[in-house]
Amino acid sequence: MTDNQRLRELDRKHLLHPTSPIKDQYERGPSVIMQRGEGIYVYDTEGKQYLDGLSSLWNVNVGHGRQELAQAAMEQMTKLAYSHSFNRFSHEPAILLAEKVASLTPADLNVCHFTSGGSESNDTAFKLVRQYFKLKGETNRYKIIARYRAYHGVTIGATSATGIPIFRQTGGPLAGGFVQAGAPYSYRCEKCESCAEGGATCAVQSMEEALLREGPDTVAAVIVEPIQGAGGVIVPPPGYMREIRRLCDKYGILMIADEVITGFGRTGKWFGMEHEGAAADLMTFAKGITSGYIPLGGVILNDGLHKELAELSTAVLPHGYTYSGHPTACAVALKNLQIIERENLVANAASMGQVLGAGLQQLKRESDIVGNVTYRGLLASVELVENKADKRAFPAAKKAAQLVFDKAMEKGLITRAISIDNTDIIALCPPLTIQKDQVESLIDILAASIADARKELLG
Repeated sequence: MTDNQRLRELDRKHLLHPTSPIKDQYERGPSVIMQRGEGIYVYDTEGKQYLDGLSSLWNVNVGHGRQELAQAAMEQMTKLAYSHSFNRFSHEPAILLAEKVASLTPADLNVCHFTSGGSESNDTAFKLVRQYFKLKGETNRYKIIARYRAYHGVTIGATSATGIPIFRQTGGPLAGGFVQAGAPYSYRCEKCESCAEGGATCAVQSMEEALLREGPDTVAAVIVEPIQGAGGVIVPPPGYMREIRRLCDKYGILMIADEVITGFGRTGKWFGMEHEGAAADLMTFAKGITSGYIPLGGVILNDGLHKELAELSTAVLPHGYTYSGHPTACAVALKNLQIIERENLVANAASMGQVLGAGLQQLKRESDIVGNVTYRGLLASVELVENKADKRAFPAAKKAAQLVFDKAMEKGLITRAISIDNTDIIALCPPLTIQKDQVESLIDILAASIADARKELLG
């Protein structure tokens, strides 16, 4: 038995993989075992190179193999590997990171509460807004309005806010107080001329209808991803976020921006909400803050909310995680943000995003099974259709997105296959370090993979 075969067998026997067919993993083990990474590439145990077109899991913003980040972790570990931040305890890495994040976030978002990842961050935001309204005496305000196709994580609260059917169906019974509104995916709306022209009238109306149906005085917050990532990379039409902000102000509701995927340069700005100039009351983050080198997430809230919480509170904040503000994670995050700034990676995401977008638009023109493309910065998607004229999707049994994913893997490109309610989408999210020739290589491989899949899909 080779080392690779041994690893596969050990994996099959001892690992339960996230979001993977349990039976398939139990019977066959993993399809690929990664061994190392360098720049925008990763390599498996058999030496095959893959262009990491998804930044692993939407998170390796500065690329793989950064020795500086390993050095930052080692230096912090030799000094103070761990210390908690409960009660009135603190430490330098968490303080400096909170200051740094506050200097980058828009508007007056200035006060951080750290977690270990995105799911914890969103659960924290939900608990904070509910506590806020309880302290104000508005105990009936506890509901959270999220959106269809949204993804906010896999803890029970985050799952309850998530609008992707499979997560809701298998994770139930869900927590109470979570409500779904429509997603701003104009390509798939057939109700009005505004959406047909790339507007978001229906999605905004759906949000207000949900508010009115539940009763505005029962709603604590609305949570929105600036771009819905795992739901299909849905880039909202211009003005949508400002309209959601307007509704929140109109009804006295807090706005939570889930920037777990879009934060720290991914969209060509430091944060996705900056594209519309719409300010959230709370913002959640994770992934790109450390580029995935070590787990870390958080919530940042605005000064006004922080001040009110402080003035109204008479007891402790009954929330926190063992690893909230982990010193080593905070040290790595500080170094990661330094790299992003030093190498102008936010600007690179914007310029390379234009190259990526142009290539995908050309692919749409040339392929009769590419119905729609969406992109902002280095976050993009391609929707596959059986008929472009009427946007008819492929039958679910054909697994069109999975087929393109498999073809791309064979050719050395990692993407993400997303299939929700008879839509087949290929998502892209390469590291912010990617260069023009590498973007062009990504598009070439994707185009060839779609062409190969087309032969099988259309017979």
